[in-house]
Amino acid sequence: MLKASYDIPDLPPPGVQETSAVLRALAHAHRHLAELKGRAASIPNQGILIDTLALQEAKASSEIENIVTTQDELFRASVFPENPSSADAKEVARYAEALRQGYLEQRRLGGLLTNNMIVAMFQMLKHTDETFRTTPGTALKNDQTGEMVYVPPQEGDAVRAHMAALERFINEDEASDLDPLVKMAIIHHQFESIHPFSDGNGRVGRIINMLYLTHSGLLDVPVLYLSRWITGSKGDYYRLLQAVRDTRGSADAWEAWLLYMIRGVAQTAKDTLALIEDMRVLMAEYKQRIRADHPKVYSQDLLNNLFRHPYTRIDYVEKELGVSRPTATKYLDTLVTAGFLDKQRIGRNNYYMNQRLVELFVDGAA
Repeated sequence: MLKASYDIPDLPPPGVQETSAVLRALAHAHRHLAELKGRAASIPNQGILIDTLALQEAKASSEIENIVTTQDELFRASVFPENPSSADAKEVARYAEALRQGYLEQRRLGGLLTNNMIVAMFQMLKHTDETFRTTPGTALKNDQTGEMVYVPPQEGDAVRAHMAALERFINEDEASDLDPLVKMAIIHHQFESIHPFSDGNGRVGRIINMLYLTHSGLLDVPVLYLSRWITGSKGDYYRLLQAVRDTRGSADAWEAWLLYMIRGVAQTAKDTLALIEDMRVLMAEYKQRIRADHPKVYSQDLLNNLFRHPYTRIDYVEKELGVSRPTATKYLDTLVTAGFLDKQRIGRNNYYMNQRLVELFVDGAA
């Protein structure tokens, strides 16, 4: 049996310190998070942000694992899940759904983030009934060289014990006076080091990041797609993650890891803030123009639909507005003629693109 190459520490790890550099980074990150939280609340329907930004997080997080889709493939998979344009698009769509369902369950549980939730999200992501690993033999290797870089805990009992301790650390807020962003960075490192699943650990770990921000109250809804930061600095992410293990949790390695994650939160919060503001401005423009030029078509529910689903369908409008199919078709076709939407067809099915909204996501990912 493989021998674990890093002793999973007790929580919080003894090497973690909120140094002066960490405190400065925290002040910066919290300022931008507070701005993001406030701006997100200005969007009239929070489902718009959850659904659209969950897809962006899913896309960026999956790219870290070399699962790559275009925005078009991603949005088409969201409206035609039964007929995705590629296997990668289907897997990315499952990630977004796992995030959404995890958030809904967290709300139902009053903010808790439990191992049952984590397992359920993994099962949805990987379309499996597997749970935590029980069989020895897991090791992480360098993709280029094949060299073994890390051996996580091997025995199923050890995996379950470490995950139980992590669950307590996540949810027992009074047991630690650490800043929530420091805790988030520790939780992510601990989860990736336990490596509890046979596959998908990176993506599940990044969902946990988002849900921990809502658990801690730093955000009301999971709209910070931190995976974009990690995608753009993938080498640093893996290097700093491993450095903590290689140094057996030295204070310097922990500081570097904390700074990387906290700075990522700050930068991503700024980027997301700009995107949400662009969405808010575009929604206000659509609202004014549709209400003025097409008052018989306009409703706030229709506007919400156009921004909750960058690619929408007649049956979405039927359901969300409570109108008949001919009425829903008339609304959408009117908006196509007026230049608000583009009408496309897959097989026998029509869908309607909010092209200007899609362009915001494309520009934001550039």
